[in-house]
Amino acid sequence: MRPASAIARAAALALLAAACTADQTGALAPVAAVVPPEAPRTTGRDRPANDADHAKLVASFGGEYRAPAALRLVSDVTDRLVKATERPDETYAVTLLDSPVVNAFALPTGRLYVTRGLLALGDDTSELAAVLAHEIAHVTLRHASARTEMALRSELVSKVVADVLNDPATGALLQDQSRFVLARFSRTQEFEADQAGVRTLARAGYDPFGAARFLTALNRTQALRVGAGLSSEPDMLASHPSTPERITQVTQAARRIGAPGLGVDDRNRYLAAIDGIAYGDNPADGLIRGRRFIHPRLGVAFEAPDGFGLDNTARAVLGTTPDGNRRLLFDAVETNPGQGLEEVLKATWNDAIETGSFENRMLNGFPAVTAVSKGKEWFFRLAAVRVGTNTFRMIMAAKGATDPEPAFGRWLASIALVTPEEARTLKPLRIQIVAAAPGDTAESLAQRMAVGDRPLERFQVLNGLDRGAPVRVGQPYKLVVE
Repeated sequence: MRPASAIARAAALALLAAACTADQTGALAPVAAVVPPEAPRTTGRDRPANDADHAKLVASFGGEYRAPAALRLVSDVTDRLVKATERPDETYAVTLLDSPVVNAFALPTGRLYVTRGLLALGDDTSELAAVLAHEIAHVTLRHASARTEMALRSELVSKVVADVLNDPATGALLQDQSRFVLARFSRTQEFEADQAGVRTLARAGYDPFGAARFLTALNRTQALRVGAGLSSEPDMLASHPSTPERITQVTQAARRIGAPGLGVDDRNRYLAAIDGIAYGDNPADGLIRGRRFIHPRLGVAFEAPDGFGLDNTARAVLGTTPDGNRRLLFDAVETNPGQGLEEVLKATWNDAIETGSFENRMLNGFPAVTAVSKGKEWFFRLAAVRVGTNTFRMIMAAKGATDPEPAFGRWLASIALVTPEEARTLKPLRIQIVAAAPGDTAESLAQRMAVGDRPLERFQVLNGLDRGAPVRVGQPYKLVVE
């Protein structure tokens, strides 16, 4: 979580609103939250490289991640794949991003980006190659250029109908319909990139079934988040068709090429290259340890009430119960000089606040103002808290008319300063590669994982193991350690 600007405050509110109105987006409409506006997901090579755009994109993903061995691996795999495409003369400059989300994308300038979150999830080189082949296919097939042309054409038609023919209602209807057409078009492109990617994967000598394995791991990771009551992570799932459908299609594409075992997976090299990379949140943006959130740079910490799972996003900490009936949001807001906490709540909350519900109080020595807001389907408890020179919002929502006050009060009472000693002890989690010893089991290795919940399931997902599958003596496996 980073301090929020006025725009970011609105984005944080949107996060809460989206969490409270889940499942309202259409199945064909991909969410465009993964890549910022200045960095389209993929495009054909239509414009020259722009260093300012590159720097802006890298900054939006937490900066560049320094991991020489991993960077060499990604670059080598990319070069090998490009030579197997229909445009072998193209070159790509690879950048690793310091982001825990699972994502990769290519830009028209020949830049290719991979997050450390994706590297942590992958289990062998063929899985990484499958992702890169998919993204390269978008570029070689010039998908984004086609999407842009279609979008501009639809916008022009809508504008002509609305302005020239003086029919705003029909123009708005056409524009709305064009969004669904564009979404279906993008969906078709994703499947086309999957098919082309699998073919490139095989031509480059990699196991074509690596695509299905990676998508399976992605699907299982998402299931873990949903099972923990967390919101959808802004990863590759946000801009692609449903994963089970893609798994089926890439598996069929691989079978058309040959039986399993064709090509190499190069697992040992892959695991050696990612040994030691960071896993999960960057301490500079706050860390979640169980139900406790600690932000050393902002100097604040809190503990979520029992039953809440926490998710540290770029602009806010979100929390939810497994049934989704209770949610919370914590973020930092910028304030004007002399602005009171009551005014902070009024300025950053879009809905009506109950008249007479404002209350001044002290929370562990910090000045705070609390209030109540009641929506049609949700009951909100709000607070603005000043800790030193920083101002934070703490919002809890309960579905229906039930007041979340008891849990909200416990949450407020947990807010505290982060001591310098505690800040110094905070280190990022990392991936450690260990060889299974005689007597080791998936359960015993999972017990060594420094994760808050479901260590066995997380160990199995990270290592591509089916439930109940044994580990093999001498084989390398990934652990998440401090």
